[in-house]
Amino acid sequence: MINENFLKLPGAYLFAEIAQKVKAFKEATPDANVISLGIGDVTQPLAPAVVEALHKAADELASGATFRGYGPERGYDFLREAIVEHDFKARGINIEPDEIFINDGAKSDTGNFQELLSEDVRIAVTDPIYPVYIDSNVMGGRTGKLGEDGRWSNVVYLPCCAANDFVPELPQPREKVDVIYLCYPNNPTGTTLSRKELQRWVQYALEHDALIFYDAAYEAYIQNDNIPHSIYEILGANRCAVEFHSFSKTAGFTGVRCGYTVVPRKVSAASKKGERIALNPLWNRRQSTKFNGTSYLSQRAAEAIYTPEGKQQIQATIHYYMENARLMRETLTGMGFTVYGGTDAPYLWVRTPDGFSSWGFFEEMLHKAQVVCTPGVGFGPAGEGYVRLTAFGQHEATAEALERIKNM
Repeated sequence: MINENFLKLPGAYLFAEIAQKVKAFKEATPDANVISLGIGDVTQPLAPAVVEALHKAADELASGATFRGYGPERGYDFLREAIVEHDFKARGINIEPDEIFINDGAKSDTGNFQELLSEDVRIAVTDPIYPVYIDSNVMGGRTGKLGEDGRWSNVVYLPCCAANDFVPELPQPREKVDVIYLCYPNNPTGTTLSRKELQRWVQYALEHDALIFYDAAYEAYIQNDNIPHSIYEILGANRCAVEFHSFSKTAGFTGVRCGYTVVPRKVSAASKKGERIALNPLWNRRQSTKFNGTSYLSQRAAEAIYTPEGKQQIQATIHYYMENARLMRETLTGMGFTVYGGTDAPYLWVRTPDGFSSWGFFEEMLHKAQVVCTPGVGFGPAGEGYVRLTAFGQHEATAEALERIKNM
């Protein structure tokens, strides 16, 4: 017998469905020059410091004297110590190397971490939301039934819309919430939470014995000094939050695959007997069983982004993408579109013109402008009436896409 929770999943994964539609369009229109502003894949090459580290690591593996096989499940010390020094201690945050777990990208761990929790926990998600958070819990049997309104019966939705400035409200007192998924800077809306707003969530989690799963995959794109880069900048978060990081968009590692998860020693959950069980050793046990570690090549490449040369080169690439975001925001606003995000994140959340649904405007842009966007409703019911655009394209392609939209 199969796990029938998988049968509850609606259709294809969002980006797979988009890829199918684009493929069909290209087959029907072979001369079309399609520009994608949809999926959040990067276009700029790896930084020279990263490439140099990859070559050096490959040479090590080519010699019997320096060859390495299986690495430690938590990750090599050289990378975990670099992460602690540059991503946390540099911001006054006390995180220890044994609280860092290297992975092959944040997507894996944001989907897998819920395995540590009971099937009857109730999750809360911002709406719209990155689909992996919901889909992985559907697979785990936690979400109940999917309603006609696109909402799961056992999920608490926290709408983020223009009316509340895309800041989610705390769950209502009658709603028992065990796990809260937060992603900031937000995918898909490109919006952020202030320090004060994030403090409210940490306080809520501490008072209600809830866990926060905090996805910080886009923190490197924050331009405003008042926006937290990590939830651990908030007092008490090391007792209630697990944080996920990725080098995919920070350093162009979508093909290299490397990221990390922070599981503080003080974060715990309860057993049926009422005992407090620390999640750090539990996650280590899970990883030791199901994961043989991220490749040595990827970890040496990641280490290189923390060198002085690597930092400078990575910032230049981030600036490149954020220039795209600035151009997109200014141009689309000038066309009369209502645009959110794009100032502290590489995503823009654009309201569709009157009369267009999310998928309807996706089709309009694809067929009339040969530009791919992501329908907002694919991220949740509150995303209807929006599309998401990414700033990860090349300058020339981005400018051409904007010109096509203007002429559409």
